[in-house]
Amino acid sequence: MAQPIIINDEEIFEYHQGGKLNATPKAKLETKRDLSIAYTPGVAQVSRAIAKDESLAKEYTWASRLVAVISDGSAVLGLGNIGPRASLPVMEGKSVLFKEFGDLNSIPIVINQSDVDQMVETIIQIAPSFGAINLEDIAAPKCFEVEERLIEALDIPVMHDDQHGTAVVVLAALINAAKVTGRELEDVKIVVSGAGAAGVAITKTLLTAGVKNIVVCDSKGIISASREDLHSSKQELVEVTNPNNLSGGIDVALVGADLFVGVSAAKVPEEYIATMAENSMVFAMANPDPEVDPEVAAKYAAVVATGRSDYPNQINNVLAFPGIFKGALDAGARRITPEMRVAAAHAIAELVGDDLATDRIVPNALDPRVAPAVAEAVAAASKVNA
Repeated sequence: MAQPIIINDEEIFEYHQGGKLNATPKAKLETKRDLSIAYTPGVAQVSRAIAKDESLAKEYTWASRLVAVISDGSAVLGLGNIGPRASLPVMEGKSVLFKEFGDLNSIPIVINQSDVDQMVETIIQIAPSFGAINLEDIAAPKCFEVEERLIEALDIPVMHDDQHGTAVVVLAALINAAKVTGRELEDVKIVVSGAGAAGVAITKTLLTAGVKNIVVCDSKGIISASREDLHSSKQELVEVTNPNNLSGGIDVALVGADLFVGVSAAKVPEEYIATMAENSMVFAMANPDPEVDPEVAAKYAAVVATGRSDYPNQINNVLAFPGIFKGALDAGARRITPEMRVAAAHAIAELVGDDLATDRIVPNALDPRVAPAVAEAVAAASKVNA
């Protein structure tokens, strides 16, 4: 196993000094003529044209290629509800990734508002400035309603990356992990630990891709019809998961399971992992401390993946979201559909190619081929399902 990268605090704070972003003009401004074209009086001509035909804003402003990265700071990384200001460095970092991997401009926006109605209304009011909305680090179950209402209200792509970006990369990893262990997706028995934003989205995405047997666990055990304490987002899972009507804790769920997917940070004892199927797969994605120590998981599982960059098989959202948004914007899509996300997962999986191995089920997060391949697949899927 690779060793962790050591970074000292001084280096980290120096890197973030003054923030990580700048706004750089696209056009030169060197003469009075340039000024007259860029601003008054020339700019008035463009504004008059857009006033007559608002669709021209896509051609004559940067809005159609600009992503808003929006958070309320209620579920930031593994830090929890740290508030909007403390979340801003993370949103800036997301904007850097958008530019570096998807060549898309984006603006980090943090909202000092926890009320769903007011958050949704605020985003709707600023939406004309953007071509897409990336929701980030918003706690469940609030994130489900915010995303759903914005998708219905706006005519631009909206995606909560903590849900769907994670789900896409998990599916990509599973496609290749199943292949390398000799399984078919429809035959894989999966246990998902965590029924928050990522857990719900992963479950729905895997079902869309053809998986038939998924058991989801939260802090109180298996989500089943016998539970009377389920929020609506979890209640929906009762109808589509747990086909054998299991009840009890995660120890019950893991017996004979082919794949464990951890998105909860809850630790899973070694003896539970030992009861999984032979040649199993473990995706323990809590970061920096996986639900199962990778060294322990490797004693029982043929394939081990984490969210960390210092272990093989890193399940990293950066493999998904830049290309997904780029593809949606390239296609002029109003929505990012489940079919588009599944297409993105297959594109990611296919890039591994002949290098496929138990310690190589997804591309490197820095692979420059990923975002263009994902964008192409997403755009094509958008046109098929238009």
